[in-house]
Amino acid sequence: MEGKILVTGGSGFIGSNFIRHTLQVKPGIRIYNLDALTYAGNPLNLVNLPESQQARYCFIHGDICDARLLKDLFQKEKFNGVIHFAAESHVDRSIHGPEAFIKTNVNGTFQLLEASLAMWKRNGQQSDFRFLHISTDEVYGSLGAEGYFTEKTPYDPSSPYSASKASSDHLVKAYFRTFGLPVLVTNCSNNYGPYQFPEKLIPLMILNILEKKELPVYGDGKNVRDWLYVIDHCEALLKVFDEGIVGETYNIGGGTELQNIQIVHLLCDLLDAKLGRSGKNTSRNLIRFVTDRPGHDRRYAIDASKIEKELGWKARFIFQDAITKTLDWYIDHMDWVNSVQSGEYKKWIENNYGKR
Repeated sequence: MEGKILVTGGSGFIGSNFIRHTLQVKPGIRIYNLDALTYAGNPLNLVNLPESQQARYCFIHGDICDARLLKDLFQKEKFNGVIHFAAESHVDRSIHGPEAFIKTNVNGTFQLLEASLAMWKRNGQQSDFRFLHISTDEVYGSLGAEGYFTEKTPYDPSSPYSASKASSDHLVKAYFRTFGLPVLVTNCSNNYGPYQFPEKLIPLMILNILEKKELPVYGDGKNVRDWLYVIDHCEALLKVFDEGIVGETYNIGGGTELQNIQIVHLLCDLLDAKLGRSGKNTSRNLIRFVTDRPGHDRRYAIDASKIEKELGWKARFIFQDAITKTLDWYIDHMDWVNSVQSGEYKKWIENNYGKR
């Protein structure tokens, strides 16, 4: 990876971690971050970059659905690659308001592909150009008690969110097959780590435990997810971008399957040990089970053997260590937490979890 790279949605959780990590390990790279700064996009995620990296980072406030903006940007800059994170990503929000997911995840991806294709053709189908599309394991639907998602698992999305991501995956692959645009697709499992917006399970539970608020758990809490530390994910994405075969899909998983209730119990116990809570004050007493969400997939699990065998990547962080690093980060960055806990965020939590 060298030259100019356009990162979409780089002010979000995974995108900002990716930018920070890439600027650190790839000194020959210049990153342009295009982000609309919707509710989960936070410019504070990328403040205080080291001075040596600031000159290689450029923020562009804009929407991937804006065809004119993309046309002007791609005409001005000869990008060596596009890494496409920008997406509406929260299942619960897609149930309450699916239109935004279709607009950003489907139409936005289409506009980005069109702009990339035009630039690629204009520049003589440059051989070093790559379009990396970051997707999710949720496009595959739900697993039973056994088995794993592979790159050949048929798509079977359950929510408006996963359906919109499945649609964008198909669009990206079609631009490779029809036009030859050099694309790559990754489907990852549940990420966790610094800068994650506090509506997602792990940061929501950490902050509620700290504030002694109730801990809402859907259904019986036994839905299983494969947990991937965000830095492991970033390292995998660099591997795919640098060494992956164009037109291919790579599944990225952390190899750590846990029930949601196990995650909540672990966070309670870890934080109680730090905060000196015990007996009647144990944080497990804050747990309450709430009505399950519609179409809630029971289990996700990734078979990451393809990326391990072909590209030599494997998750290197141990879950117990990485989850401890994560909760320590939130404790140490309450100024960041306070900045994102806006009126909109509080209203969302109340609307979604407030009714028993």
